[in-house]
Amino acid sequence: MRPRTDTRTETRTGTHITTYKSLFAVPEFTPLFLSSSFQAGASTVGGLALGTLVYEATDSPLLSALSMFGPSLAQMLGATTLLSAADRVPPRTALTATAAAFAAVMALTALPSLPTWAVFPLILALGLVSSVTGGVRWGLLNEILPKDAYLPGRSLFNIVNGVLQITGYAAGGLLVALVSPRTTLLVSAALYAAAALTHRLGLTPRAPRASGRPSVRATWHANAHLLSYAPRRLTYLGLWVPNGLVVGCESLFVPYAPAHAGLLFAAAALGMLVGDVATGRYVPERIRPSLATPLLLLLAAPYLLFALRPSTPVAAGCAALASVGFAASLVQQQRLLSLTPADLTGHALGLHSAGMLALQGLSAALAGALAQLTSPATAMTVMAAASVTVTLALWTAGRRAAAGGQRPVGG
Repeated sequence: MRPRTDTRTETRTGTHITTYKSLFAVPEFTPLFLSSSFQAGASTVGGLALGTLVYEATDSPLLSALSMFGPSLAQMLGATTLLSAADRVPPRTALTATAAAFAAVMALTALPSLPTWAVFPLILALGLVSSVTGGVRWGLLNEILPKDAYLPGRSLFNIVNGVLQITGYAAGGLLVALVSPRTTLLVSAALYAAAALTHRLGLTPRAPRASGRPSVRATWHANAHLLSYAPRRLTYLGLWVPNGLVVGCESLFVPYAPAHAGLLFAAAALGMLVGDVATGRYVPERIRPSLATPLLLLLAAPYLLFALRPSTPVAAGCAALASVGFAASLVQQQRLLSLTPADLTGHALGLHSAGMLALQGLSAALAGALAQLTSPATAMTVMAAASVTVTLALWTAGRRAAAGGQRPVGG
C-alpha cells in the first residue's frame, strides 16, 4: 500500500494538493509549468546544436564544451552581481522578457554570417540572465502554490525537466543529423518564443516581492544576509557541495565506459526520476525533514564501488541507485524557504540554483583533472569519498548548531 501525506494543503480556491494532478487546479501553475517545459526543451536542443556548430567550426573539444556549459559557469558571476533583481522586478515581465531574449540570441547564433568568436559573449550574457531567471521563476512558484505545496510542485518540475533533457538530447541529435545545427538553433528559438508567449498570456501581473532598485551592492548585501545565518549557510553548503561533487562523478561516464556512456546517463536519469517521484509524492510530510542527510549519503556511496572498476551493468545499477539521492535537494529547498524572509525568496532560490550549477561545473573540471592524472574510476571514487565527507561534516555542524540553540539543518 502506498504511503500518503498526512497533511492536505488547501489552495486559495479550496482545492486539496494531494497529487501532482491537483497542482494544475492552482491558478497560474499550468502556464508556469508549460513555459518552463518549453524552456527546458529549448535549452537542451539549442545547447547540443550550439556545441556541434562550434566544434565543426573550431575542431576544439574545449570550445565546444564551453559553448554548451559556459552559461552554467557564468551563473556564478550573475549570482554576485545581478541576483538582487530576482525579487525587485515584476515576475511576468521579467520571465517574458528573458525568454524573448533567449529566443533572439538563439536566432542570432543561427545566422551563417555570425563569427564563431561572437557566440561566446552571447552565451555569457545568457548565463548572466539565467542567474536571475531561476530566482524569479522559483520565487513565483512559491507565491503561486499554497503553503507547504512547494516541494511537490518543484518535484514535478524536476521530473519533467529530466524527461525533457533525455528526449531533448535525442531530438536535438536527430535534428542536427537530419537537417543542420543552424536549423536546430531555430527550433530552439521557436521554443523560447513559445515560452515567452505563454508567460505573457498565462501569468497575471504581480508586484515585485521587494522594494528598491536592483544593483550589485544590493546583491552583495542580500547574499551576505542570507549566508550570515548559520542554519541557512549550512543548508546552502548542503545544496551545493555534495551534489556538485557527485556530478563530477557523472562527468566521467564517457571516459569510464566510452561505448556504454549513454546507458550510464540513462540509468542516472531514471534514478533521479524515481527519487523525485518518491520524495515529492509518496513520502509522508512528517518524515521528509529527516531525509536530507541519508539521501545525500545515498547520492555518493554507490560511487565508492567504482574503486573496484565494476562492469557496465553493475556501474549502471550504482548510478541509478545513487541518483535517487538527488531528491535531497527537494527537502533542502523546503528547509531553505522556511529559513528565508518572504521578500528574499526569489533571491534565495536563485542563489541556490546559481551556486549549484557553478559547483557542478567546477566539480566536473576537478574530476576531469583527477582522471587525467590517475584514471576515471579512481577519480570517481575520490569525488564520491569527498562528497560523503562533506555530508558528514555538515551533519555534525548542524547538530552543533542545534545544541547551541540554533535551528538544526541536518536530516
